[in-house]
Amino acid sequence: MSDQTLLFVVGPLAAGKMTVGQEIARRTGLRLFHNHMAIEPVLRLFDFGTEPFGRLVRNFRQQVFEEVAASDLPGLIFTYAWAYDLPGDEEALSLYAEPFRARGAAVRYLELSASQEVRIERNRGATRLAEKPSKRDLAWSDRHLLTMDEQHQFSSEGRFDDQPGYLRVDNTALSPEAVAGRAIAHFGLSAVAR
Repeated sequence: MSDQTLLFVVGPLAAGKMTVGQEIARRTGLRLFHNHMAIEPVLRLFDFGTEPFGRLVRNFRQQVFEEVAASDLPGLIFTYAWAYDLPGDEEALSLYAEPFRARGAAVRYLELSASQEVRIERNRGATRLAEKPSKRDLAWSDRHLLTMDEQHQFSSEGRFDDQPGYLRVDNTALSPEAVAGRAIAHFGLSAVAR
């Protein structure tokens, strides 16, 4: 039985996943692997959505999950815009969790939601733009957020609310610190010295 934790922070674009993940990482010692850490380097080579892009991003993510699960690190936080209407998204998360589950680690899910208006504001945040260069074309990025909202379902709509390893938080009016505190308490995460 491993004492590691894998925490998926999921939600729509610009819901605050990375910022909340950074705060949880700061308090717990879990390492943050936000989704764009895999996406941005590959975008320099291949366009989003192409076969080589998808293959490289998937392989890089999988390798990171396997290496962290096999390490003595306390665990990992991974941020992801889980589209619940796409079966492949759930399958991907299950695949990423497998190396942790195989070692008996805890796998947890924090689902964030926020109003579209607030997410459009967050889409322009300095930290987001610093970490995610592909979002710096603000007109495109705003349109992309709106299009994704129209095309996909980013809310579980309570599907997992009865599961102890799942927490759903509307963080429209909550600070990242408040959300992190709620998640840490809910999942029983403890501070880990780095």
